[in-house]
Amino acid sequence: MHSGSCLCGGIRYELDAEPGAIEFCHCRACRKSNGTAYGANAPICISDFRIVAGVERLKAFESSPGKQRFFCGRCGSPIYSQHQKRPGMLRLRIGLLDTPTSAPPRIHFMVAHKAEWDDIRDDLPQYAEFEPGRN
Repeated sequence: MHSGSCLCGGIRYELDAEPGAIEFCHCRACRKSNGTAYGANAPICISDFRIVAGVERLKAFESSPGKQRFFCGRCGSPIYSQHQKRPGMLRLRIGLLDTPTSAPPRIHFMVAHKAEWDDIRDDLPQYAEFEPGRN
């Protein structure tokens, strides 16, 4: 089991399974919502995830049609996103875990939109847009 929290600690969650492999998204929306060069996300089953404190602080923003980004209304930490095309799945912002994970980094995608000052210096597969087969 894993646990995580936002910056202020007002939202705390538990995860009953290991997150999926970590994906680095370089799209403009992920860069803007995280304030970083890319979003570091891992897919998880919604049935394995539960907020154990601070649900009243959870706010949502529809960043693109059908996609909601959830964040702490107090400190602004991004928690997860959910897309209506993938019911039952969340994309957890992996940096909020308070417990170690063995989930490996897997890919960089949307690299055609990466920050001009960012150099990708690992050997993970890179995709200009979405990985083939991803919806």
